[in-house]
Amino acid sequence: MQNTKSSKSNDRKEDILTAAVTVFARKGYYLATTADIAKKASVSQPHVYNFFKNKEELLIAALIRAWDNILQAFENEQGDSEEIEKQFTVAYEKLMRNHEDEILLQVQALAIREERIQSVMQDGFRKIKTYVATRFNESDTDDVNNRVINFLARGMLCNISLSLNMPDLMKGK
Repeated sequence: MQNTKSSKSNDRKEDILTAAVTVFARKGYYLATTADIAKKASVSQPHVYNFFKNKEELLIAALIRAWDNILQAFENEQGDSEEIEKQFTVAYEKLMRNHEDEILLQVQALAIREERIQSVMQDGFRKIKTYVATRFNESDTDDVNNRVINFLARGMLCNISLSLNMPDLMKGK
């Protein structure tokens, strides 16, 4: 019985976190309320506080999930530097399609000035940058630093394209 209760509790926490990603992405952090999130998750507002101390903690958990999903998307890609970069790009494009709200949430979080939110965003970018640099180094890539910076810059352009609903931004000419 204990495992069933624990499993149901974990499911509820996941439901709340998933709802938070959607609500924050659609309404923005400052306009979203825990009541909005509770409604989206089909739980009572006090139930949200059983898992998350406050709205900021919920945003932090949502952002950490988004960063972890990026790393997981890149995790199993193999090959030389050119092939890895192509695979990372395809994996990120798939992530953008399947987890659009997470990407939109990250874009919005770039403008949030609260120290803890900035720290989560900085840590996330550092992890991605370090991971990509390590993978490029392992494949004997020339000029790793510039390749990593260009890769991250293209990723940010993808995010802007998604945020502005301008897919043509990613096309040449």
